[in-house]
Amino acid sequence: MSGQTDFYDRQQSTKGNDPEKVVISAALTGALTTRDQCEAIPYTPDEIAAEAAAAREAGAAVTHIHARTDDGAPTFSTETYREIYDEVRDRTDIVINFSTGAIETPLEQRLDYVQDVGPEIAALNMGSMNYAKYSESREDYVFDMVFENPFSEIRDLLEGMNEAGVTPELECFDTGHIGNTRPLLQEGVLDRPFHASLIMGVLGGIPATVENLSHQVRQLPDDCTWQVIGIGRDQWPLVSAAIAMGGNVRVGLEDNFYRPSGEMAESNADLVADAVEMAAQVGREPATPDEAREILGVEG
Repeated sequence: MSGQTDFYDRQQSTKGNDPEKVVISAALTGALTTRDQCEAIPYTPDEIAAEAAAAREAGAAVTHIHARTDDGAPTFSTETYREIYDEVRDRTDIVINFSTGAIETPLEQRLDYVQDVGPEIAALNMGSMNYAKYSESREDYVFDMVFENPFSEIRDLLEGMNEAGVTPELECFDTGHIGNTRPLLQEGVLDRPFHASLIMGVLGGIPATVENLSHQVRQLPDDCTWQVIGIGRDQWPLVSAAIAMGGNVRVGLEDNFYRPSGEMAESNADLVADAVEMAAQVGREPATPDEAREILGVEG
């Protein structure tokens, strides 16, 4: 009887996800991480593509990408994103997801490359917030910014993605960001089922606890899919909990440099392999890219 109850509970928290298959995303580089922090951070299109292919081999179905210049600075160049897209697609069938998030970067720059290059998925930040990272050892803020994402920009990004046939991934840093879907659904610019990323552990957003993860999942519509994105070393308890709940997960050097053992990862594939191992412990297998497309409703 307990086995039946466990399966029922997992089905309830799964929402629109597949209870047997976990979609693992690999966030390869981010916009702010540097090789001074972790030598494995990829910068160039060739390096990003090599990391994407290795992550796919390790079990990732989706790769989340921020473009960089060759010296590691963030860029919103359409040409760079196109080169990254072509390099990745030449090497692997992994689902390609572009970021659209930035501090003080005009909306047009964050939308042009999405519409011109046409990734399968693009991330969409669902609300404004203080955005900071705090170092207890230094007793100061590593970052201290306001991350502005007003409804007007969210709507314009959604409309641009809809026109280009790009699936939005709704990045929710707090419970209110989930609530921000309501007027967009009512206006018809956002459709159900949608795909939500529950980002936890950024200072200014919801703290990274399993209790908060459960609370966030309960706020989502029953038909949507979801994944957890844990920032820093709190990532692994959240990954473990999300997998057990039937959710999807994101790992990668954008979010966290360290493996569950505490060792620094030598590649994004290391972190993907650790997530695959966690999934196996609760009887779930990593989805292939084609399975992920079906689960997430990505037409490709």
